[in-house]
Amino acid sequence: METAKKTFKDYPDLHYRQFDFQNASSFSEAFDQIDILFLLRPPNISDIEKVFRPLLKSAKQSGINKVVFLSVQGAEKSKVIPHNKIERLIQEFQFNSIFVRPSYFMQNLTSTLLPELINKRSITLPSGSVKFNWIDVKNISEATANLILRFDNYRDQSYEVTGKENKNFGEVARIFSSVLGEKIRFFSINPISFYFRKRREGVQNAFAMVITILHFLPRLQAEPKISDNYQKLTGKVPTTLQEFIEREKDKLSQPDKM
Repeated sequence: METAKKTFKDYPDLHYRQFDFQNASSFSEAFDQIDILFLLRPPNISDIEKVFRPLLKSAKQSGINKVVFLSVQGAEKSKVIPHNKIERLIQEFQFNSIFVRPSYFMQNLTSTLLPELINKRSITLPSGSVKFNWIDVKNISEATANLILRFDNYRDQSYEVTGKENKNFGEVARIFSSVLGEKIRFFSINPISFYFRKRREGVQNAFAMVITILHFLPRLQAEPKISDNYQKLTGKVPTTLQEFIEREKDKLSQPDKM
């Protein structure tokens, strides 16, 4: 909680509650007198029944009837991914809900994929030449804030939030190379090799499975659709990959700080 208070020190009117996804005893106090729940799935949590069923049950018992869930684009089509299971749980508990379904996060480049980018100047994934739609998390948060503030106008609907570019990782590597002024390479490997590579790197089994599926499954699907929901909700144009990489290039160009 102290970390959160330091992070949001410029917002003195905020109130804080202790909450732990994996500690059900923290739920009821955290949910007390709350009327709307913004829900997301931490990457390390894959057991949806164990964690999210008691969480949603507690929310319902606490009088919460509105849920805004940060899902993923295409969640409604794939029962393999955990977001699909959470969406169905929310519906099972009969919450009034909004499902926000964003496309592929640009911030994966500055988090999950960052160590290899910094240390090897490369990106290795099982994604082949398939195109992903890219969205800045800042854009997602802006759109979601509008949905929360005007919940009753959008309730019981889902909204895909996408950027305006579909690009594969080879194209992304070329943008990196242009912005950073040095060669960034992309290597595509088969999903089994990728999974075991992640395990050797110390990635936990559940998360290794999630990132393997995340980057391989799109090869079996149609190219992502581009929506204009972000523009409709905010009146603004989404961030481009070029703009994002320019903005974040200091994180990507200083290996001595890793």
